[in-house]
Amino acid sequence: MSEQMLRTRAFRALHASGCFVMPNPWDPGSARLLAQIGYKALATTSAGFAWTRGHADNTVPLEMVLAHLREMVAATPLPLNADFEGGFAVDPDSVGRNVTLAVATGVAGLSIEDSTGQPDAPLFELDLAVDRIRAARAAIDRTGEQTVLTARCESYLVGRPDVEFTAARLAAFAAAGADCVFAPGVRSLADISTIVKSVAPTPVNVLVGANFTTVAQLADSGVRRISVGGALARTAWTGAIKAAREIASHGTFKCFNDSVPAADLNGAFAGK
Repeated sequence: MSEQMLRTRAFRALHASGCFVMPNPWDPGSARLLAQIGYKALATTSAGFAWTRGHADNTVPLEMVLAHLREMVAATPLPLNADFEGGFAVDPDSVGRNVTLAVATGVAGLSIEDSTGQPDAPLFELDLAVDRIRAARAAIDRTGEQTVLTARCESYLVGRPDVEFTAARLAAFAAAGADCVFAPGVRSLADISTIVKSVAPTPVNVLVGANFTTVAQLADSGVRRISVGGALARTAWTGAIKAAREIASHGTFKCFNDSVPAADLNGAFAGK
């Protein structure tokens, strides 16, 4: 059995029961550290990766993302889920072709969004959105891999925080072949419970980028998977920006007092 298949089967098993946290590293070093902490799976973050390249989120080209996925897969033996944005295409056939390329990087899972990036029509019409998920599912199946397909409804992020509307779209995505669904931006436990019940038995992911809940609360709500998106990357950038501003504005270096010792970091990466 191939290494990719072993990772994919392990990833699928995590979705079968219980609730697990899948944090989002932004480069190989952060991936290795998270693996050492004991997480069972990791996920890329389009935002976190974009910032390392000096890009805004959703502006990194496909080839750069594919290279990043290959690098991240190689960083640890853990299953890796790819934040594959909107599939880097609009029409379903092109989404399918790009999903095939993503699967070839060795990822154990990938997500496809339903946002258009257009302010006047921020979400794809439902029929097209469903066809895009169906095309992604077919592309995965043709590879012979069992890559986990996650479908995202971006309604809460584009100004339509309507739980019934969102749950209906997610249910349609599940029916089209998504193995897992989620709506980033949902923070109400009541809304989360509604989504979980509406798409059952399809596993639900919840994105946590702020202190609005706990793992235990989400598990009690029936959530199967928790990710943090760009939050860990933002936390790292926050520390660096705060330190740089202190030095520039005050000429002091108090910001370094709580830094992780270099010896600890070198030890974490020893043998690489």
